[in-house]
Amino acid sequence: MATVGLRTRSRRSLARAGRRTNLAILLLVVGALLSGGLLFSAGTPGPATAARLAHGLVGVGLIVLVPWKTAIIWRASRLRVASLALLALVLTCLVSGFVQVFGGYGLLLGISPIQVHVGAALVLVFFLVVHAVRHWPVSLRRSDLSRRRLLTTGTFSVAAGAVYGAAELVGRVTGSPAATRLTTGSHPLAPADIPATIWLFDRVPDLDPSTHRVLVAGASLSRADLEALAGPVRARLDCTSGWYADATWTGVPLTALLDPDTLAAAASVEVCSVTGYSRRFPTDEASKLWLATRLEGRSLSAGQGAPVRLVAPGRRGFWWVKWVAAVELSDRPATLTPPFPLQ
Repeated sequence: MATVGLRTRSRRSLARAGRRTNLAILLLVVGALLSGGLLFSAGTPGPATAARLAHGLVGVGLIVLVPWKTAIIWRASRLRVASLALLALVLTCLVSGFVQVFGGYGLLLGISPIQVHVGAALVLVFFLVVHAVRHWPVSLRRSDLSRRRLLTTGTFSVAAGAVYGAAELVGRVTGSPAATRLTTGSHPLAPADIPATIWLFDRVPDLDPSTHRVLVAGASLSRADLEALAGPVRARLDCTSGWYADATWTGVPLTALLDPDTLAAAASVEVCSVTGYSRRFPTDEASKLWLATRLEGRSLSAGQGAPVRLVAPGRRGFWWVKWVAAVELSDRPATLTPPFPLQ
């Protein structure tokens, strides 16, 4: 009888699915996008841990609401195709995210699970905006903030947290790749296995190390000039493709190449690639930025950023500018730099 009663209550709950379910999914998707964006950019443990926990919780919440959203879709035959497409994108994000966490880093047709996760999320943003505008305005009622609803929301949050915690525990106890990932979600790779990566529309250029020169605050330096001043630096490259590697690089700190007074008068340091790609850093980070020419004692390959690349410990991989052409001091503050490069 208890089982029959539970089934009856479940059917009634699914039959009542509607406005509140859509509102909850909208809030969870927005939360997933915001926490995912922070997790994608965070390079230090504190922000990365907070973002990872938030991202995992909203992901579990979305999974729980899938049956209710499915019931809504089958009732709305006129919008069924669009709604199913939106649901498919959400499921693609969720599945690829779980594969990344519990399956580890890997490539299928040259694409990693986290790239599928992020790509589906970006497409989802477009469909979500269209879907929200089509159903605008989303009405809030006084009953949405009633004690009963708040208790239901609290219970839902606790349950999502318990499921997420259990999944984390299972992943660690079973020795799955989830147990060795960083707070950012990246999985370990040996330095020798570091793949050639690019950001968005960049292409790997073919540069001659013997003739390539880097302009550092107006001074033209060859690769040999840099190597004459270089020393080892141990740093962790944490790539947004879903992997990280602890390796020893050979490079020169920017502070050894820049005039201290000129550096103190500037607002930021901009590192530019031959491809036009660039990143801007606060001047107080100059001592933590290195122009590297070697990885584990070997000259960099083209895919690794040869002849010269930036090493920026504590920053995610897309800050490690490859194929460096120039280092410039600027009056523009580093805060004006977009959190994610657009090239």
